[in-house]
Amino acid sequence: MWFDAHLDLACIALNGRDIRSADLSTCGGQDLPAAVTLPSLREGAVTICLATIFTEADGADAVGYPAGDAAAAHARGLEQAAEYHRWAQEGLVAIHGLGSLRVGQPSASLRIGLLMECADPIRTPDELSEWVARGVVAVGLAWARGSRYAGGNTDTNPLSPAGRALVAEMDRLGVVHDAAHLSDVALSDLFEATDRAVIASHSNCRAIIDTDGEVRQRHLTDATIREIVRRGGIIGLNVFSPFILPAGNRQRRATRAEWASHVNRVCDLAGSRLHVGLGSDMDGGFSAAMMPEGVDRPAHLTRLCEALRDTGWSDTEILNFTRGNWARFWQSRAPGLVAG
Repeated sequence: MWFDAHLDLACIALNGRDIRSADLSTCGGQDLPAAVTLPSLREGAVTICLATIFTEADGADAVGYPAGDAAAAHARGLEQAAEYHRWAQEGLVAIHGLGSLRVGQPSASLRIGLLMECADPIRTPDELSEWVARGVVAVGLAWARGSRYAGGNTDTNPLSPAGRALVAEMDRLGVVHDAAHLSDVALSDLFEATDRAVIASHSNCRAIIDTDGEVRQRHLTDATIREIVRRGGIIGLNVFSPFILPAGNRQRRATRAEWASHVNRVCDLAGSRLHVGLGSDMDGGFSAAMMPEGVDRPAHLTRLCEALRDTGWSDTEILNFTRGNWARFWQSRAPGLVAG
């Protein structure tokens, strides 16, 4: 069974994907060929995930809002939260938030905690508790284009004063910090502002990617990896080929061995294999044709396990990667998410 720390499920549904379809060839939506629907996740034994509330400043589709418009961002975020709660009422998912929140049927095939990817839907820090009540367990302060709270990986902005206030409120409520899209400056500010655990829900290694002199803030430096590990966090490895290949190559699919090199670099820096897991981002703005060779749908994730086994991983270590490391991290934070 898999714990996937990053799936943009409401986003792809609101942009036209038939999330209930068992046929990936006819499910529609953006970024085809598709990899993800609820039945395809079930087929691939993805039983737990962090499902995102993803919003994009100046985005053109169903998740977009004018940059700086807190009310519009709030509305986009509420639409995605409502989508997850509709699925929960249908018994398609069960939402497990901080503590023991349960929405939907206990036997639902997919257990989810909500990850806010870009905090702009939170109009003010004191509104965070309302999002926690909806099932939010983790927040990334910015997406690539940044937010009112923090710089994103396409800029060099720091945490804003509102961002520092939101960090303090996250710590008060026990909401987990996600570093995945922060600018280097904002991430440094985050590490200074909190002593809590930080995750990177769907990130890879900058040292492997940046071979052409270009700095790609989207990926983690060795120093950042060590700091996340020092705090007891987990890094979810992404399956987007340009996030695997040197210089962000978009001309071919990565091999599974090339993907495994990112996992193993994190583990070498960590000194163990206990701080890594899956953060696939499947269908996160890219199609199945951009995933590693031979991995076209969740049922093929076992082929990633084979790539790890080829580099000397034991069965126990592979089980920790597929679920165990993430489960331990969430055990005290959102126990309902990982129970059973």
